Amino acid sequence: MSPASSSRQRAVAVFDSGVGGLSVMREIARQLPHEDILYFADSANCPYGPRPLEEVRKLSEAVTAFLIQQGAKIVVVACNTASAASLRHLRAIFPVPIVGMEPAIKPAAEGTKNKKVGVIATQVTFQGELFARLVERFAADVEVYTQVCPGLVERVEAGLIEDAETETLVASYLKPMLEAGIDSLVLGCTHYPFLRKTIERVVGPGVAVIDPSPAVARQTGRVLERGGLANLPPPQGWGGKRAGKHFFYTSGDAKAFAEMVERLIGERGEVQQVRWGMEGMSDSFPNLMQC
Repeated sequence: MSPASSSRQRAVAVFDSGVGGLSVMREIARQLPHEDILYFADSANCPYGPRPLEEVRKLSEAVTAFLIQQGAKIVVVACNTASAASLRHLRAIFPVPIVGMEPAIKPAAEGTKNKKVGVIATQVTFQGELFARLVERFAADVEVYTQVCPGLVERVEAGLIEDAETETLVASYLKPMLEAGIDSLVLGCTHYPFLRKTIERVVGPGVAVIDPSPAVARQTGRVLERGGLANLPPPQGWGGKRAGKHFFYTSGDAKAFAEMVERLIGERGEVQQVRWGMEGMSDSFPNLMQC
């Protein structure tokens, strides 16, 4: 096997503070079905949103290092908070391509009819220079309304996606934006696509809800192609089927995470628990769970 072939056959890695990044992984798997995918949920430290920037940066660095040790050829930071806090840092210190999340300000600004756009995200996302640059570059002539939504990530992590209390909480956060007349709403956290049905009920048909996951998957594909890293589909007429394999890791409870993987994206597979230690992550996985 040539070095080029070996590089192509390594996995795409995706990580988030918890289950939210599964919304991105699902889209990558749909668009790039021949790629193996490693997913890491740092559930023991979820949510990242309330944490200081430096702490999020250190957590992101540790997870990225772990995924590269597992053979990742590219790392997708499927967390808006981690992207805002650490994307530039990760790109500076690691040798593999790093793809991050950014709030979908550009498509929202291009699609709005009344020049009023809402964004829901974490405080760290709004504090990061990335968000300010996006607004300055793409939405200079648009009113951008922002809202931090404490508690929504935790409800998704708990599987409380379409219950009445979650809808009440969503409605309370979106009320000021709706009263201001927004016609587009950007989901600035990867957990929020799992609340899309609830959010769409609250905002009604007159507000476009924008999920950046498809765009992130497309960018991942472009980066792989540009770097000669895309795993090629089997040749036409080949009798077998080369579907990518998916592997899951969590720093939290493996059984609970396995149940959420099946519930949110309908997949069953092995979840390995990665234990945090004084010197970072353990290379051993004693708690292998079948989900």
